[in-house]
Amino acid sequence: MKKDALYPFGFGLSYTQFEYGDLSLSETEITSENEIEASITITNTGKVKGREVVQLYLQDIIGSTTRPVKELKGFQLVDLAPGESKTINFKITPKMLEFYTANRIWEVEPGDFKVFVGGNSRDLKTAEFIFKK
Repeated sequence: MKKDALYPFGFGLSYTQFEYGDLSLSETEITSENEIEASITITNTGKVKGREVVQLYLQDIIGSTTRPVKELKGFQLVDLAPGESKTINFKITPKMLEFYTANRIWEVEPGDFKVFVGGNSRDLKTAEFIFKK
């Protein structure tokens, strides 16, 4: 039997609703020399002004040690009037991808990564990129 939390991390009640557009990445590959930008447009589809916490999660698909399914790596607060839209940008740097590896050092292992952006840890938009040394 699958067990799940009643409310996901970051869940919050609001007097308005928010709609997330598609998540886009500036690049599909990242190296230790560059960074990529994740962008998403959020719209207040309700009838009153509201504040949303836009959250960025990363996942290392395969690592030398067991990795979390989602790691919170950033967030931004955005205030939106009814019908207003804003594009939110997150920079993803190689430093954000580091973890304590089986080599017993902090490093980034080459491979596939997933990016998740949304208002809580369950309702997310997804994109993928590759880290190459």
